[in-house]
Amino acid sequence: MNAVIYARYSSDNQREESIEGQLRECMAFAESKGLTVIESYIDRAFSAKTDNRPEFQRMVKESIKRKFEVVIVWKLDRFSRNRYDSAHYKAQLKKNNVRVVSATESISDDASGILLESMLEGFAEYYSADLSEKVIRGLTENALKCKYNGGGMTLGYTVDDEQYFQIDPVLAPIIQDAFKRYVDGATIKNLVDHFKELGVKNYRGGDLSIDAVKLMLKNRKYIGEYSYRDIVTPGGIPAIVPEELFNKAQERMAKNKKAPARHKAKQDMYLLTTKLLCGKCGAYMVGESGTSRNGAFHQYYKCAHVKQHKGCDKKTVRKAWIEDIVVHYAMEKVMDDDYINEVSEKAFEAQSKENTVIPQIKKQLAETEKAINNMIKAIEQGIITSSTKDRLQELEQTKENLQINLAREQMTKPPLDKDQVKFFIMQFRNLDITKEHDREILIDNFVNCIFLFDDRIIFVFNHQADYETVNLQDLECSDINDITAPKHKPHGY
Repeated sequence: MNAVIYARYSSDNQREESIEGQLRECMAFAESKGLTVIESYIDRAFSAKTDNRPEFQRMVKESIKRKFEVVIVWKLDRFSRNRYDSAHYKAQLKKNNVRVVSATESISDDASGILLESMLEGFAEYYSADLSEKVIRGLTENALKCKYNGGGMTLGYTVDDEQYFQIDPVLAPIIQDAFKRYVDGATIKNLVDHFKELGVKNYRGGDLSIDAVKLMLKNRKYIGEYSYRDIVTPGGIPAIVPEELFNKAQERMAKNKKAPARHKAKQDMYLLTTKLLCGKCGAYMVGESGTSRNGAFHQYYKCAHVKQHKGCDKKTVRKAWIEDIVVHYAMEKVMDDDYINEVSEKAFEAQSKENTVIPQIKKQLAETEKAINNMIKAIEQGIITSSTKDRLQELEQTKENLQINLAREQMTKPPLDKDQVKFFIMQFRNLDITKEHDREILIDNFVNCIFLFDDRIIFVFNHQADYETVNLQDLECSDINDITAPKHKPHGY
């Protein structure tokens, strides 16, 4: 795997030498884990309490290019001291298949911190899903009435004031003529040129492409069929093209369709990246894939030191086999009521510890209110000077500003009560572990790391100080179906 290093020091009595030390330890960590460092991002004299750091932002932006899979930091506080920013940017990197690891901390973060990040990410995801459901509900109501639901307008139609589809009197005849031309032998390229000659543009104002015309010829709206998700209503909108003409166009497209080119099989994400370590040498086990001589596609994890011929003899393991085992044991933890109660309590406690801004504002607000009360008492006792009124107005303005800042902070980072915390954690039980996305969520939130030996697996779960060992021979008696360890590499390697 390729990696980058992120190093930083703030302006509080730190010097350039601290950067050199961070880089040295990060490079040593990369060497020990079999990672290839391709670049370093360094912010000098920038605090991690803010995300306004130029090199940090450049690193996050460049993760989109998928040139690296790991960000190495000396300690996690180099990445961010703000738990909310940390959760946000780790989630952003994760979307680009990039993980953040610490070179000097054996556990990625303290248990309560990891959990709080999980909660914040879960809260955001829940809010997004809830909002999506409400939006879909409204769109579904529109669809049942065959109304326009937004997006690019289909060529040949307009929408009236009540959002119903109406035929465009100018473009509709041109669309029908295009179908006739195609049925009579015109090519897609001929139609593209014809539309260009007539000055017909797409809804963005650009020329129609070959792909756009292909989609046009397949669009069942032109025979009056309205569809949204699983709602299909024949005759729901005015038809532009007679159904017989439309069907002839489909028949010709089917005849002209060439056999699709062979595409490389889609590769699933390797869920255990930076979490699966070789039990023999401690290096990361990295994902690899290939096609055997008989054409079968295989995916597996391989020790980075074996890959680099550095003396380790750890056996390669199938991707599906080890990931199924990890998902199984992670779900067992989630279904354990005692574990959920313990985790919920830690998350609730972590929330108050991590948000240092709100307590600070409340303290300043209390001090300001006390000063105002003292000033009022002095006035009541007749102790008035020329500056008393100005000072009281100043304190009142300070109080108002603090109240505004407190409200803004509470809206940005809403506190969760114990019931909300437990509710969100319980939602992990609803994950469908047959789906890749749900498996990723489960592993990211509950699995810290796994040490894989030839005869056993050591699990280190988040939110726990101890670890669990599972003997591979015991798996044959477990309820995990068909995940016994492979004895040989796939044929052809």
